Amino acid sequence: MSEPRPSDRHDDSDPDETFAEIVDEETQRDPDLAVIEAGSRTLRTRSGPPQGDEVPARPADPEVDKALRAVEQELAGRWGETKLEPSVTRIAALMDVLGEPQRAYPSIHITGTNGKTSTARMIEALLGAFDLRTGRYTSPHVQSITERISLDGSPIDPERFIEAYQDIKPYVEMVDAQQPYRLSFFEVLTGMAYAAFADAPVDVAVVEVGMGGSWDATNVIESSVAVVTPISLDHTDRLGTTPAEIAGEKAGIIKQGATVILAQQPVDAAQVMLKKAVEVDATVAREGMEFGVVSREIAVGGQLLTLRGLGGEYEEIFLPLYGAHQAHNAAVALAAVEAFFGIGAEQPGSLDPDTVRRAFASVVSPGRLEVVRSSPTVVLDAAHNPAGARATADGLSEAFGFSRLIGVVGTSSDKDVKGLLEAFEPIFAEVVITQNSSGRAMDVDELAAVAVEVFGEERVQVEPRLDDALEAAITLAEEEDEYAGAGVLVTGSVITVGEARLLLGRR
Repeated sequence: MSEPRPSDRHDDSDPDETFAEIVDEETQRDPDLAVIEAGSRTLRTRSGPPQGDEVPARPADPEVDKALRAVEQELAGRWGETKLEPSVTRIAALMDVLGEPQRAYPSIHITGTNGKTSTARMIEALLGAFDLRTGRYTSPHVQSITERISLDGSPIDPERFIEAYQDIKPYVEMVDAQQPYRLSFFEVLTGMAYAAFADAPVDVAVVEVGMGGSWDATNVIESSVAVVTPISLDHTDRLGTTPAEIAGEKAGIIKQGATVILAQQPVDAAQVMLKKAVEVDATVAREGMEFGVVSREIAVGGQLLTLRGLGGEYEEIFLPLYGAHQAHNAAVALAAVEAFFGIGAEQPGSLDPDTVRRAFASVVSPGRLEVVRSSPTVVLDAAHNPAGARATADGLSEAFGFSRLIGVVGTSSDKDVKGLLEAFEPIFAEVVITQNSSGRAMDVDELAAVAVEVFGEERVQVEPRLDDALEAAITLAEEEDEYAGAGVLVTGSVITVGEARLLLGRR
């Protein structure tokens, strides 16, 4: 088996650089991102030195950074992830000219509304613990585009990302010339991931859909295990307005004879999934029936679980993530890996419990109830729809018990922002409304108007710049001598969370 190729992680920031110097260095970037990079110096001095984590920084080598920016610019010139022509025609054509790299390895395919990335990370950790070389493809990224393609549990290094793009670029251009529409941003990245996994080579790929299932660009793989995390309303303009309609699209990843690992679902969504499984002779394992969470208790830095898998119970599993939803994601991930190894169907027994414990104890999920500073505690969570927000609110209340919690919220314009804000209203003392740098961001005044409707004018503060919003929230959290028990939650969008991580020195 090939040795893991470690990713290069660098922190090229200098705490003594001035705001003007940083802005000058960032002149080739998006101007909003340049201001965010520069403004982070003030916040870093308040939060202490940055900690290492699984989110890579910009390349330290200026030439590599320049080359990576060039690739990012070329990809950005294509259709974005929210502009879709629902078919797999173009990606299938790309796979054909690349020699069908996605068929070079088995895979586990993951769909659902919430919890996909965390579940993918858990599956990856379990497979890696059993000495399999893994490739993981997830979206969107928190800070660096290279996060989307991982090998052996770490994002591929910038040089390898650039190489993957250059390798497939001539074939992408060939397909572009033959199709009515050019390949999209997401389609090209999917092609890069599948080709990189074949080139590594990996023993198994863990693949998260971008949106839906049937016509998602990832759906050119023939996975033996299909995972469906909880389905709720999101992307209703493209997937449907009921859980059943959305499930109909997501059921498209279930292939002939596969095993379906089905998280707890709304009844109508579950019915659609079960019907699809019958049609393609797939085996279904349901959370709460064939597998699930037996018990869970809060522990320092996470939670202690007993999980029932397809092959029996696994006790004393420490999961360093917060919230009941993450415990359910862990049960789903465990069942998926058992199914991949044939446990529960083709062979009796269970996975080695000590290996399972070691794997779960290593799991990280950046931007998911992630603590990035203390005094006051600042937590980041990428919840962007009402169901995700409710899970976040419950997990936060259970694990932290803040005496005073301030929200910092910046959302995308195509989301159910009122539903999201209503989910957070019971736990936020006040909310600071802001806007991230994305072109999809909801206008700060529009979002503030919705927030006033939900919270009342006296509980809403508006700060258009994210760095100012963080400063304001920290100040509010420290008021009234409640410093020790106060907290800040930054939420509403993966982009908002990623930019907040950068501002707070997590690189």
